[in-house]
Amino acid sequence: MSSTSHAFGPNEPAAAPGEDIVPPYRGRSRSWFRNGSVALLMTYPAGIFVIDRPGPDPDAPTVILVHGSLDRAESFRRVLRRLPELSIVAYDRRGYQGSRGAGVVGLGGHIADLVEVVGTVRARSAGPVVALGHSLGGDVVIGAALAEPRAFDSVGAFEPPMPWLGFRRTDPGKDRPREWTPLAEDPGEEAERFFIRMISASAWDRLSDDGRAERRADGPALVADLTSMRGPQPFDVMELSVPSVFGMGGPTSQEHHRRSVAWLGTNVPGAIAYEIEGAQHGAHLSHPDHFAAMIRLVVDRGQTPA
Repeated sequence: MSSTSHAFGPNEPAAAPGEDIVPPYRGRSRSWFRNGSVALLMTYPAGIFVIDRPGPDPDAPTVILVHGSLDRAESFRRVLRRLPELSIVAYDRRGYQGSRGAGVVGLGGHIADLVEVVGTVRARSAGPVVALGHSLGGDVVIGAALAEPRAFDSVGAFEPPMPWLGFRRTDPGKDRPREWTPLAEDPGEEAERFFIRMISASAWDRLSDDGRAERRADGPALVADLTSMRGPQPFDVMELSVPSVFGMGGPTSQEHHRRSVAWLGTNVPGAIAYEIEGAQHGAHLSHPDHFAAMIRLVVDRGQTPA
């Protein structure tokens, strides 16, 4: 099955009072509802910083969100506010932000972490469990669904980089992929270069000194991500057996991302391609209503009989 959906949402609303995400925790902890608290015994991978927001109903679907490179779980905050009916789990991937102390791993290590996270969620959840990843987080989600397909009711990935499929940046006027740029010897410098390349130099300049230091501190994890993308093919996406949604930005998003997602939506069994008009790669930040709509589509796919 393949199709393309277009997301046209309302203007982004301001956050309502009381809609902030709950306090994050590590390992075993207490998780808060809006009007009280309940003790939930849960064990996540050691040292992984987790944000857990229960839904209003114990049987509510649970969505696990996985961030991309040089990002963190906190970046999904605006999206969470728009999904009050769902249980949400998001975490800082190993080596990033609150999970720096857990060490640095490659793609395989991140996949193993997600398999452990979904196992913990499955043990406590009566409802469907789905996962959606942004950028390289999408590769983590697809890899985990291939490793443990029965653990996920459905999965989603927004512009996941899969250069082994042949979709890479090209130089203007050329058809062949651009050569990989050598990674900087200093991981902090690589983080700065990546931020400027993916967002802009002016955005980097607008960061506070602490903000720039935080991004540089994520440099080792970023380098591991980039190295994983330059290595051997980690999995065969054509073997995916879980219902899936592959998202992309509009025409102003990077062409290689759009071509890759269009191919995935057409060729992966049971996949749907989903376009967010007007968005670029950072759609979860710029278009949280539309990104939330994509998440609901992933949830719906997990609840619809094949």
